[in-house]
Amino acid sequence: MERMSADKWYETRRLADDVTYICEPHIVEFYRCNIWHVRGRDRDMLIDSGMGVVSLRAHVPLVTERALTAVASHTHFDHIGCHHEFEDRCVHAAEADLLAHPTRANTLADPYVTDEIFTALPPEPYSSATYAVKAAPATRILHDGDVVDLGDRHFEVIHTPGHSPGGIALYETATQILFSGDIVYDGPLIEDTYHADAADYVASMKRLYDLPVSVVHGGHFASYGPERHREIIGAWLREKGV
Repeated sequence: MERMSADKWYETRRLADDVTYICEPHIVEFYRCNIWHVRGRDRDMLIDSGMGVVSLRAHVPLVTERALTAVASHTHFDHIGCHHEFEDRCVHAAEADLLAHPTRANTLADPYVTDEIFTALPPEPYSSATYAVKAAPATRILHDGDVVDLGDRHFEVIHTPGHSPGGIALYETATQILFSGDIVYDGPLIEDTYHADAADYVASMKRLYDLPVSVVHGGHFASYGPERHREIIGAWLREKGV
């Protein structure tokens, strides 16, 4: 498989409401994390940071322009790989230890990270066999109801366990934008990780179903609007018989 140069590893796309989508296009879509950059008056926010196989700070200038808070929606390998590059790091209390002490097993790099998750490999010296997430101890521990304050924008932390114990979504009441992480997105949902919990998953989905949303930016796949949001969750709940 060919290797891609570092300067071609990331793509960015500016969306509405000062939100920018950042992705690693050479990762197969199912494994490709959506990285979200949000511009605020006083500081910016980064939600998730990809695999960490190429430096975000070195190759996506947007993330170095202003003071920035890096939030982990949860601590699986595809979402926290570049968190160590940022001084201000937030994660839910239930996964703070994972962010501080990542292993191949507890971040799910083992068994998921193989050459087959790429359409082009990262630049040398990357090796799937030795890939590992770097430790990035949180500078702020988040809990349900906390707020990430960007000055003129305020994102409420919604604890959404189920996919993982410390999964969170971030919700801006003023715009009704929801960053949902991996609890819900428009694609195959993962409910069988080693620390997933079926009852928690149901409770989190019920909580998000009635949330008034204008757009949902998930942890994977394309963003969608309010009707699709309720379609996805409604169908999922019916499938569970709840």
